[in-house]
Amino acid sequence: MEIKVSRIAAGKMKPKPTDESKLGFGQIFSDHFFTMKYKTGQGWHEPQVEPYRPLQMDPAAMSLHYGQLIFEGLKAYRGADGSVYLFRPWENVRRFNESAVRLCMPPLDEKLALEALKQLVVVEKDWIPKGLGTAMYIRPTMVATEPALGVRPANEYLYFVIVGPVGAYYPQGFSPTKIWVEEEYVRAVKGGIGMCKAAANYAASLMASQKAGARGYTQVLWLDAVERKYVEEVGTSNIFFVIGDELITPPLTGSILPGITRDSVIQIARSNGMKVSERLLSIDEILAAGAKGTLKECFASGTAAIVSPVGEIFCKGKAFMINGGKTGPVTERLYNQILEIQYGMAEDPFGWRLKIA
Repeated sequence: MEIKVSRIAAGKMKPKPTDESKLGFGQIFSDHFFTMKYKTGQGWHEPQVEPYRPLQMDPAAMSLHYGQLIFEGLKAYRGADGSVYLFRPWENVRRFNESAVRLCMPPLDEKLALEALKQLVVVEKDWIPKGLGTAMYIRPTMVATEPALGVRPANEYLYFVIVGPVGAYYPQGFSPTKIWVEEEYVRAVKGGIGMCKAAANYAASLMASQKAGARGYTQVLWLDAVERKYVEEVGTSNIFFVIGDELITPPLTGSILPGITRDSVIQIARSNGMKVSERLLSIDEILAAGAKGTLKECFASGTAAIVSPVGEIFCKGKAFMINGGKTGPVTERLYNQILEIQYGMAEDPFGWRLKIA
C-alpha cells in the first residue's frame, strides 16, 4: 500500500519549543500523525500521514469497554552532524505484533509499519531536538473502534502513531532514583498479558505507583504475583542488579515486558566481558547481598530513560541504600555506550542504528 501524505498548512503549524531544557516527557506533540484503519474482510487500509487532530470514536467503541488497546514506544535521535537515526525500530514493530496477537488484534505488515514510522519522522524531523539526551518520542498505538457491546474481539481497529520532542524522562536526569518494592498489589501473572505493552498493565500499576509517589519514591519494583518473592520489573522499565561480578536480570517467563533496551544492555554487557545472568532473583537475595556488601549497583532500563541508576530501595518497612546512593561505573558505562550508538557517536557493531535522514 502507498502511504498518502497530507501536510498541514504552514500558517497552522504549532510553535516549536525553543528551550530544550524544559521539554519534559510526553507533553508536546508535533503537527502530523500517522493513521491506518482495519476492518475484518478488508484488512488494513487508508495508511496516511495527516495533520494532528483529535480522534473521533463512538461511545460504544469496544476498546473503551473491553480494553483492546496496545502501544509501543521508541525514539528518533538527531546526530551531531544533523543525521536522524532510529534505534532497533524493527524490534518495536515485532513486539507490537506480539502484543496484538495476544489481545486478538490484527497484526501489522511489518515492512509497511516500519516505512510509516520512517515517513512520519522525516515529515516531522524539524521537531527533533538537537541536545544530547533529547529525542523525538514515537508512540504507535492500536485501539478497537467497532461500536458494539459484547465480550469478543472487535472487527474494526485504528492504528495511529504520534510523535513529539522529549527531554529526560525523570526530572532529576541521570542521577539515582528511589524505588518502592510493592508487597501488597501485583501487576501481572504468568499466563496473563504482562509481556505485552497493553494499556491494562499500566492501569493495574497506578495504585501502587500512587502509593510509592506519596512516600517520595519514583517507581515501583514489582514482585511475582504468586509467591510475592521474586523481583520482576519496574513500572516502566526492566530491572538489573550487579551482585559481585555478575549482572542479573529476571528471566522472560511471560509476566514481564521483553524490553528492547533490556536486550541491548545484555548484549553490550556481554561484549564488555561481564557475566550476565537471566535468572530468578528474590528480594531476600538482594537484601542479603546488600548486607554483605556484594550488591554493587542497580539500574532500570527502558526506551524513555535508556538506563536509570537506582540509589535506594524501600522494602519490608526499611530503606536500603545501593552504592551509597550514587551511580555506579557499570551503569554509567552501559548508559554511555547505548547513548553513543543511538546518536551516531560511536561504531554500531550490533547493527542496531538505522539512519533515515
